[in-house]
Parts: sequence; C-alpha cells; structure tokens
Amino acid sequence: MFADARLTNLIANALALLAVLAMLAGALAWAVRRPYFTIARIEIAPVAAAGLQYVTPLSLRTALAGQVQGNFFLLNLDEVRHKIESTPWVRHASVQRVWPDILRVRIEEQQPLALWNENQMINTWGEAFTANQGELPDDLWLPQLNGPASSERLVVQRYAEIARWFAPLDLRVREATLSARYAWEVQLSDGVRLRLGRDPAADTTDPHGRSGALPFAMRMERFVQAWPALSRRLGERVIASADLRYSNGFAITLAPETQATPKPRKP
Repeated sequence: MFADARLTNLIANALALLAVLAMLAGALAWAVRRPYFTIARIEIAPVAAAGLQYVTPLSLRTALAGQVQGNFFLLNLDEVRHKIESTPWVRHASVQRVWPDILRVRIEEQQPLALWNENQMINTWGEAFTANQGELPDDLWLPQLNGPASSERLVVQRYAEIARWFAPLDLRVREATLSARYAWEVQLSDGVRLRLGRDPAADTTDPHGRSGALPFAMRMERFVQAWPALSRRLGERVIASADLRYSNGFAITLAPETQATPKPRKP
C-alpha cells in the first residue's frame, strides 16, 4: 500500500509539472506574439565599404513586402535571405535579428563586367545574372560577350586574355563571341574582326580552359607583334578582319578603299 501511495504521488507531481510547463509554454507563446516583437525596421548596408550603387532600400522593401511582417522570434531568416537574393543586383545577402524588432540585412551587390548574350550580364566573378541594364551609369562602358550556356567562366577568361594583349595597342575588345562549336570571333574597338578558330579547351576535361591557354596566347602574340609593322605598311588602308586560325601566320582582309578612314596626320 505504501508503494502504491508513492506511485500515486509521483504521478500527481509529474502531472502538476507538466501542467506548469504547459502554462509556461502558453504564456511564452502568447508573449512572443505580442506586437512589441513585430519587425518594425529593416537595416540595409553593403558588405563592402564602397556602398550600394544599384540596390536601394526601397527596392528591397518592395521585394520583401509581406515577408517581414512577422514576429521577431518566428521569422524564417533563410526564406528572407532567399527572397533577397532573388532580387535584381543582389549577389549574396546575410540576414540577422537585432533585438527587439530590427532585421539587419547585409548586401553583396552584383558588379557588372560585361553584357552577356541578349539580355543578361556577367559579374566580376564570371557569373551570369539578370538585371535592368537601363540602371547602369551612362558613363559605364561594358563589352558584349556571347557564348553557350555554362560557358561564362571560359568566356570571361578568354576576354581578359585578349584585352591584355591588345591594351598596349590602345585597343579594347568591343565584342567576343564563343559559338556553339566553341569557335571564337572577336571585334576590337576599331572595328577589326578577328577569327580565332576553335578554342583548344573545348577538347579538354578542364572546364576553365587552362590547358588551352598557351596556344590561344600564341595566336594573340603573333598578331599583336606584327600589328605595328603591318599598320605602317598599309598606310591609310583599313583592316576589316583577320583570320588567326593558321598554324604559322594569319590572313587579313582589307576594307574597300571607299570605306577607309584616313588616319590623322601628326603635326
């Protein structure tokens, strides 16, 4: 009988404890849902010290409309972060709570390097993204890069190589196109079109084309080294295109003389 009494007391105490815990849980659930803990302010700041150029507080608040009206404790930060990262000009975002009613957002903004295919851009990390190109600064010049899907990094790598080769000649790459067969065509800032042939990296297992960089550079070097003497020899004639696909040289096509632009004479 004594054992039965102890068991009865133990059960009674356990039930009482459960009742108290339930009451505490209910009180806590009631407290955290009070308006006092509703997100009242969103702080937005850049990851880098340079500031935000394209992302504005208004655009983020518009994108997050209906997402951050929740409770400080119950807000799903991962969902908010994914929502922010799906908005234009945002590459990465971090989100944290700041007691008692603030949501702090840190933005890593897209940094456009070039225009990509028809309506996208490529950032400085070699990633394609979509944003309103009309928001680009009027004085910002971007080259046009084109290529098959998933070729962004190779295209950016080759663009950088070509740009370095022609920089000493005061020429920029206006457009670079990698075809579906991985053949290259480039237009320089003076209008000259270059045919470079099939990229050696297309036949390798290296996704970034490092093994094809040497022969690619050799084609560039050969043409760039010949450029000054070739320009002097041609005088006022204008090169329309150059075919660099030959193993031991290159072929040029001259623009019709009627289309030639006279070179300015030095004083």
